[in-house]
Amino acid sequence: MSEADELIYDWNEVDRGGPLEVKRDFELHDETLRDGIQNPSVVDPGIGDKLEILHLLDEVGVDTTDVGLPGAGPRAFEDVLTLCQEIAEQKMHIQPTCAGRTLVADIAPMVEVSQKAGIPVEVMTFIGSSPIRQLAEDWSPSLIIERSIAAIDFAVKEGLPVNFVTEDTTRSRPDLLRDLFRAAIDHGATRLTVCDTVGHSTPDGVRALIEFTREVIDSTGADVKIDWHGHNDRGLALVNSIFALEYGADRVHGCILGIGERVGNAPLDQILINLKLLGLIDTDLSKLSALATKVSTATRFPIPINYPVVGEDAFRTATGVHAAAIIKAQAKGDDFLADRVYSGVPAGMFGREQEICIGPMSGASNITYWLDKRGIAHDEGLIGAIMKVAKQSDHNLSDAEVRAVIDRHKRNNGG
Repeated sequence: MSEADELIYDWNEVDRGGPLEVKRDFELHDETLRDGIQNPSVVDPGIGDKLEILHLLDEVGVDTTDVGLPGAGPRAFEDVLTLCQEIAEQKMHIQPTCAGRTLVADIAPMVEVSQKAGIPVEVMTFIGSSPIRQLAEDWSPSLIIERSIAAIDFAVKEGLPVNFVTEDTTRSRPDLLRDLFRAAIDHGATRLTVCDTVGHSTPDGVRALIEFTREVIDSTGADVKIDWHGHNDRGLALVNSIFALEYGADRVHGCILGIGERVGNAPLDQILINLKLLGLIDTDLSKLSALATKVSTATRFPIPINYPVVGEDAFRTATGVHAAAIIKAQAKGDDFLADRVYSGVPAGMFGREQEICIGPMSGASNITYWLDKRGIAHDEGLIGAIMKVAKQSDHNLSDAEVRAVIDRHKRNNGG
């Protein structure tokens, strides 16, 4: 029996068989540098930042990444080309995809990028398929099918793998989806991406849509994979992504920090975290915090302080009883125990550590730990002086505030 089994009874594993059980291979796809930067409050990072993000995505085990829309303009084209060349030259594991409408004008630049970089680029060609989108665009079902076929035919002729993407799939009628999927497969698409473009779906919708898509694929006899692309308008993007894998998706999409239009995409970092904790991937995620921080600074998108794992407060506590338990565990020399006694997520697994602060709910053990960790000599008088200030405060003390108390105590006591 492992230490984890001895110390933690895991109700998640009791009769496990729902969305937490994935029995086949799957892949993870990143959309941070395409769908993510369509967030209205972020900036499009410079190429240096994009290259750093690309390498960190590769290091945390992401399989594919959308490097952008090369048809959007000269700068977009050059950035996409540079990223693809980096993947080729550095022989990276991660593979590139590009997004574009079902227009030859959008796909032609992808062909050029692929030829110049010397590697295949997966074409993710998209078109809206829901009735509400058809009405807004004045599109007929036949026009949608015609445009889709023309785009797929062009990409296949140029030798690129094609992923056919139906926007707003979760609000689209099954009759049109069936015709679109069969046409795409007949003309050479090797992946179908079903999209929850406006964050409409619940887990039941995920199940129904993926099962429907799999039935259509199976009826053709083709070897075609299914992608799930989710948004977070109902706050369900993360759980929908886990369900998507359970219900048969071969690849799920997400953005680091969940950035994206409106309230954002499925948070790829949290997908990675949960798959790791469930034992479904064994990737080293110690660089995940660095990746999230890089995306935050490069896009100027602040990480909420309470954001899981990579937020400032994810592993901080100033509550006396919580801190005491961690300190006692560390005193035993048991890092496993210390990292889990008051944390459902082990900080060390993701490049973080447990942090003990000093505030109005702290005890003497918090202060002693804080001083010892920084190599500051102390006695009961200093601990009492810090405790007095902490108890009178309405917030956790900053390092500067604690050091000010230390300096004042030294001056008053001839230190």
